[in-house]
Amino acid sequence: MAANMEGGSAKRSNPLSLPVWGTAAFLLLLPAVAMQFTTEVNWTGSDFVVMGVLLSLACGVYELATRLSGNSAYRLAAGIAVLAGFLLVWVNLAVGIIGSEDNSANLMFVGVLAIGVVASIVARFRASGMVLAMVAMAVAQSAIAGFAFYVGSEIGLIVLIEIFAAMWLLSAWLFQKAARGQSFAG
Repeated sequence: MAANMEGGSAKRSNPLSLPVWGTAAFLLLLPAVAMQFTTEVNWTGSDFVVMGVLLSLACGVYELATRLSGNSAYRLAAGIAVLAGFLLVWVNLAVGIIGSEDNSANLMFVGVLAIGVVASIVARFRASGMVLAMVAMAVAQSAIAGFAFYVGSEIGLIVLIEIFAAMWLLSAWLFQKAARGQSFAG
């Protein structure tokens, strides 16, 4: 890949690396501390392993994205997309979005993430292709909201699902800025 991907600079260091990984470590330790003070937080070893894997994947993908482009809009777009994906998985595993975490309808959200992964690979992580990947994810997310509406879900659930769609669209907009060679501030 070229050192300068669609408006990015050759600079690849990320001043946010330490805060991002530090926040991930803090989030992983938080339940362990909370368990010392309340019985309402009751994580098992496997809960910590799953959360550790999720946080490591999210931080690792963000690190990769920051190495692909020095463009601030690209980095912010990638950060928002990674955050949205992390939250989507975390909420689904913890309590489920549609019904409980055991409701098979929640598997539709895996499809949203699969669309994003495949489309990002096809786009070779170039900003212009990432725009389309994020829009495709937003469309899939909105289709799930339509399904939830059709089956009579509460409006709050539909709004929650659409908040994720909005995050995908915000990411798409920022990738579009990066594709045009604009930074976040520009």
